[in-house]
Amino acid sequence: MVETTDFKTRSGLAFTAGVAGPIGGPLVLLLHGFPESRHSWRTALPALAGAGYRAVAPDQRGYSPGARPDPADLSNYDFEKLIADAVEIVAAAGYDGKRFHLVGHDWGGQVSWGVAGAHPERLASLTILSRPHPKSFHRALLKEDGDQKNRSRHHRAFLEPETGKLLLADNAKRLRDGLFGQGVPTAALKEHLSVLGNPAAMEAALAWYRANKGLAADIGSIQVPTLYIWGDADATVGPDAAHGTAEFVDAAFAMEVLPGVGHFVMDQAPARATELLLAHLKKHPV
Repeated sequence: MVETTDFKTRSGLAFTAGVAGPIGGPLVLLLHGFPESRHSWRTALPALAGAGYRAVAPDQRGYSPGARPDPADLSNYDFEKLIADAVEIVAAAGYDGKRFHLVGHDWGGQVSWGVAGAHPERLASLTILSRPHPKSFHRALLKEDGDQKNRSRHHRAFLEPETGKLLLADNAKRLRDGLFGQGVPTAALKEHLSVLGNPAAMEAALAWYRANKGLAADIGSIQVPTLYIWGDADATVGPDAAHGTAEFVDAAFAMEVLPGVGHFVMDQAPARATELLLAHLKKHPV
């Protein structure tokens, strides 16, 4: 049974989260991407609970109404604060100082890379969906004969002040047809828009991009056992960035390529992704 609760962190923010599994079980923190929400993990949460894990999937900074500092002040959305949020949510969930498993997709994957870089001793395992290691992504972006620049062109649009209004106009048509046009089911889209489909949430979500210069992050080699899941039909992350990720993980590393699956892995292939996740956690117990 998945419950919805709010975790108040030591920073004074309150994060709305889906929670499942036994209290005291090994913690799995799951961080969603853009333009999604905690509902990305609707399949994973009960499966993790059934395997004895305590699973926590928050709506992150800006997405949760109680954790939405003013997006006009971009310092509120600095990358270091997003990393700190993850650690503070873990503490608020009752696991302060304890090791845990971390899972992230897209921008939540970027934050997860950051947590793994800054706090490797806290993580039993790392699972990343779609989002390559930042150095692999940056290298692919700079490649003269590569296509990552074209795949990432929407990032520039996110920096424009009118983008939030445009994305939500006409019943969020641009989100429905554009970003979510990669085979995301209508029911999943509705769930995400129940969180993100209002101007306040959208502006706060876009502040992640605006505060962090198009996903740039100086993160070194990862020292945590890592599973990287990538769909080969991903319209936003190309094969150069994806396959290059292995070079930046110094611990045990596995990459799983999902044929025909796009960027939104948990909305498109939730059963397979959850199966891979459970196997990875079992290999690297807390």
